Amino acid sequence: MDVDVVRRAPLFAGLDDEGAASLLSRMERVELSRGQVLFSEGDPGDRLYVITSGKVKLGRASGDGRENLLAVLGPGEMFGELSLFDPGPRTATATAVSDVQLVGLGNAELQTGLRSNPEVGKHLLQALAQRLRRTNESLGDLVFSDVPGRVAKALLDLSRRFGKQIDQGVLVAHDLTQEELAQLVGASRETVNKALADFASRGWIRLEARAVILLDVERLHRRAR
Repeated sequence: MDVDVVRRAPLFAGLDDEGAASLLSRMERVELSRGQVLFSEGDPGDRLYVITSGKVKLGRASGDGRENLLAVLGPGEMFGELSLFDPGPRTATATAVSDVQLVGLGNAELQTGLRSNPEVGKHLLQALAQRLRRTNESLGDLVFSDVPGRVAKALLDLSRRFGKQIDQGVLVAHDLTQEELAQLVGASRETVNKALADFASRGWIRLEARAVILLDVERLHRRAR
């Protein structure tokens, strides 16, 4: 496990090496295979998780079976912390997008950590506030942005977190299927595929298997506005 990756999570912000090591020693290690569900919407929630490698998607399902992808998270990112401040059923389903390694911290262990390091609580609340801002922004995009604009914005967001600079541009290995990418954007797969094909024909992107290469980032930024 890469400790430096884990320490990027807000849970460890403000802790010195000794405090981080103490907190990490109380965390449970979890491994998931691609497609495996960590927890489901409605399950009791009493643990937060930090991803050490791989990717996890958070999604919700409607009564008629339609799915909405809320977020795709990668190494150093944290999720499930809401249940520690407001115990109750999980509000989303967490599923491994690739093979994943995580570390989890339960409520009792967190309370012990907060008593010895109150600064941890401040950073967790900041992380929750940032997540709320992103949720509000996503809601605004659904109302005010068209599908191509949302696709461009999603590609740029994925590139910011998972992108790797190569000779041709920015390689974004998002590990998502076409259906999952459509769920992330909040549109039908056909409409999203049409937007992607349009971007590709304009020379802005090149599509790969579960990945995309951004060839013209500036054009995508303009389209995302």
